[in-house]
Amino acid sequence: MDVVHLAVFLLATFAGAVVAGLSGFAFGLVVSSIWLFILTPAQTASLIIAFGLIWQGYAVWKLRHAIDLRKLWPFVVGAAFGVPIGVSVLTSTNPAYVRAGIGAFLVAYSLYGLFRPSVRVTAGGAPSDAGVGFLNGTLAGLSGLSGVLVTIWCQLRGWPRDQQRAVFQPAAVATFLMTGAWLGGAGVIGADTVRLFLIGLPALFAGTWLGLKLYGRLDETAFRNVVLIVLLVSGIALML
Repeated sequence: MDVVHLAVFLLATFAGAVVAGLSGFAFGLVVSSIWLFILTPAQTASLIIAFGLIWQGYAVWKLRHAIDLRKLWPFVVGAAFGVPIGVSVLTSTNPAYVRAGIGAFLVAYSLYGLFRPSVRVTAGGAPSDAGVGFLNGTLAGLSGLSGVLVTIWCQLRGWPRDQQRAVFQPAAVATFLMTGAWLGGAGVIGADTVRLFLIGLPALFAGTWLGLKLYGRLDETAFRNVVLIVLLVSGIALML
């Protein structure tokens, strides 16, 4: 990787960490919208998982006493079946198609976040939660984005904020672990990816520190909308 691409990689890592530290989510969404222009989809997915395990793992450790296993287990079981499918698609599909597919997902997610339709799912249970976990695991195996669908689903279910976090963050960590194991078994994680992970750690820690410092000092709604607009533009660029 040349100096320019390395600088872009570090800047994207730092920006994603700032957003994650400030908002508690969207690290993978932010970095994938930039990394996919300079890295392969397999490298992007592997690095999102490796970095995500660090900051999401810390968050889950702090939430460990609030975790409700009765609500969590369907998402984890569903992901266990979805992850290998996503990894299989990632390792056997033209990278251009993967980039376009992730671009379409970024566009759909950002439009959902910007317009946020007032929809609430009143019915549901373990089968529907496991179905969402399956789709979430498939997306994680394909892109490394392991918590987005569960987060949206928890919002649609109308659960209290603390209850949502006690579900979607542990589900994300469990899916990260499964995806990392499958990617490692498929031989996707190479020496170059490990080197980028080590190089990016300082940017990750610095961005997370800054994001936590800024937490509560900025208008959350305005900041969130700016992030979503950036994701929308990046998604369109990936599709094109």
